[in-house]
Amino acid sequence: MEVAMKIRKLGQDDPRRIIHSIKVGVALTLVSLFYYWRPLYDGFGASGIWAVITVVVIFEFTVGATLSKGLNRGLGTMLAGALGVGVNYLADLSGQKGEPFVLGIFVFLIAASATFSRFFPGIKARYDYGVLIFILTFSMVSVSGYRVEEFLTMAHQRLATILAGGAICIIISIVVCPVWAGETLHNSVISNINKLANYLEGFGGEYFHCSEDEQHVTSTAKDKSLLQEYKVVLNSKSMEDSMANFARWEPRHGNFGFRHPWKYYLKIGSFARQCAYQIEALNAHLSPPLQEPSQFRRVMEVPCKTITSESAKALKALATAMKTMTDPSPSSQLHLTAAKSAINDLKNSLKSATTQISEDISNLLAIISDAKVASILIEIVKSVEDLREAVSELSLKAKFKSVSPEKPQLLHKGSIKPFVEDEDEVQQPHVVITVRGSIENNNEDENNGIVNKK
Repeated sequence: MEVAMKIRKLGQDDPRRIIHSIKVGVALTLVSLFYYWRPLYDGFGASGIWAVITVVVIFEFTVGATLSKGLNRGLGTMLAGALGVGVNYLADLSGQKGEPFVLGIFVFLIAASATFSRFFPGIKARYDYGVLIFILTFSMVSVSGYRVEEFLTMAHQRLATILAGGAICIIISIVVCPVWAGETLHNSVISNINKLANYLEGFGGEYFHCSEDEQHVTSTAKDKSLLQEYKVVLNSKSMEDSMANFARWEPRHGNFGFRHPWKYYLKIGSFARQCAYQIEALNAHLSPPLQEPSQFRRVMEVPCKTITSESAKALKALATAMKTMTDPSPSSQLHLTAAKSAINDLKNSLKSATTQISEDISNLLAIISDAKVASILIEIVKSVEDLREAVSELSLKAKFKSVSPEKPQLLHKGSIKPFVEDEDEVQQPHVVITVRGSIENNNEDENNGIVNKK
């Protein structure tokens, strides 16, 4: 029962895993026809096993990873096969006694050179698997060609079955419920930004709750979990690097072109992790039980809450812009400006509160902790600003859609008409202003009303 529950949870967390497993099973069933179907077996013989091996090795979860491995394997096999045939031809010219020496020299030189090329960062990132297959195939072809008769027939059969297995994997991966590495990277970066925003939204109330007249309501388990989501961002580098690498191999899909600037997602992810590291330091101040706040913390409460709230709103605006693939809205900059203004208020408040440090020397450690929190919040605002610049750069390179600025709207609807108290009296330049509508204040609707003024 425990194993069954784990399997069920694994499938519910990401149903694409179940679909991927079915796709691999279908691909393996198709390439098995090289053995099950007599005409194919008569044409390829035992070399059909290479199609099966190819499917097992290159069929990955995302389209980009499958294309990367498939194209690397195909290109490496063809180059190594052609080079192996050429080396065997040269070895035959050297005679029966000289042939093994010529083969040994070429195997050493080519294998050593190809292995050394794997240390280059560019080759390591994109073509490492292809170089590995090149070394393996060349060694097998050149060495086995010394003893095996009908060498060209064997090389042709192996190459054909490998290409057939790779083609089946690529077609099924793209046609049947494709999982795009680029889309996965895009959504992952957006999710990470939202996780940072969720933490900043909840930090203010969690850290300063003691100063709210002791009417703080204990956070629910869900709220507590939101405060821990940022830890996923800390370990996101390896996944983002691999997804960006695989995304470069993918064809155009959805809103992502073939030459989509994936490297800018890595830049955004780097700034998001920088912000997450600062949040990690900030979270350390929530670990010990919070005592009754000092006067120093009461002074910094309002500006600190404003900083966290406005920074969270700026992050959510950036995440929304990336999700809709539009230019960052001016609201994100407005929230950043409000956060910077709150920083100035915080600095002024701390300057006015420094005189109280000597009076509250017994609680000096708490004051130092509060000062560290204020310093970290200032650094977080700088990280959010860097993050916005990175998103703006991605928007420019990827040619996100521009959003036309909204036309200013009147808050109230009304009418103006002349007002006369008594027709016998001299008319005065009085008017009656009737206002109908709702007034928004902090995103809350107030009651409709009518205001008459003379």
